[in-house]
Amino acid sequence: MDRLLSIEAFVRVAETGNFARAAQQLGVTRSVVTHRIQQLEAYINTPLFHRSTRHVRLSEVGASFYRECADMVAGFNTLTELMRDQRAKPVGKLRVQMLPGFAINRFGALLADFTERYPDIEVDIIVNDRVVDPIEEGFDIAFQMFPAQAETLIERKLFSVYRLFMATPEYLQAHGTPERPEDLLKHRIALYEGYPTRNRWQFHHAGGVTELSMQGQIRSNSVHLLRDYALTGKGIVCLPTLVVSDDLLSGRMVPLLTDHTLASFNFSAVFPATQRNALKVRSLIDFLFERIGDEPAWDKPLLERGWIR
Repeated sequence: MDRLLSIEAFVRVAETGNFARAAQQLGVTRSVVTHRIQQLEAYINTPLFHRSTRHVRLSEVGASFYRECADMVAGFNTLTELMRDQRAKPVGKLRVQMLPGFAINRFGALLADFTERYPDIEVDIIVNDRVVDPIEEGFDIAFQMFPAQAETLIERKLFSVYRLFMATPEYLQAHGTPERPEDLLKHRIALYEGYPTRNRWQFHHAGGVTELSMQGQIRSNSVHLLRDYALTGKGIVCLPTLVVSDDLLSGRMVPLLTDHTLASFNFSAVFPATQRNALKVRSLIDFLFERIGDEPAWDKPLLERGWIR
């Protein structure tokens, strides 16, 4: 029995809760993973999982064993990366899930610089706006706006995502400019459907908080589609400044209700705890921290104008 391979298989099954998914991530067949787990259980003389036709969950001994094994696998992977190159250059494949709001128009230029700095990292990027479990879906890092959903995940905030209601000058000239949140209900509204508050909106201002329920005539999971719709001059949208900062600064869009503040979200890197010391993971996260900084370039002029706060 190769104890390290068996322990790695055990950690993957524990994290994914699924033998087939663990096998896919390890690049072996399910029967190989099953055999390795059986060998490990026989070696320590106790079952590590409770199995049924639908579920796999850790036994009490398995839960305790997992904590130690996860650290062992993470340490071994880090050591392997370091030893593959005496100069500690990160190497290997980095599988990334990225939100479209950052991937389109923002991440491409950063990615070009990153791959030039780290030519031995092969980057595989999936772009979608789903909240994913990187362990379950086999990502090294997932960049998302909403909190990590499991204790086995680590979250590192990169920057704040601000939102504003806005419309084109042509739309406002034809239909009037909302002065209060309640005025939005008189207009044609297009909204992003992925926010956790759904139809409930809170506007914070000096006099307190105004709460509204807004369904929106148009709803989409694509902020870029909503931006394109707004630029036709047919309605009001609420979009992250990450996507529309240039439109606001050029005057193509006009910010609305800037004396009212919507809650912001954290744009974060979420990754498995077993990857916390992985050199290639740290390299991408540290690179983005370095290039974006505490005050992202797209938000700095909006903060200076007082449009966001």
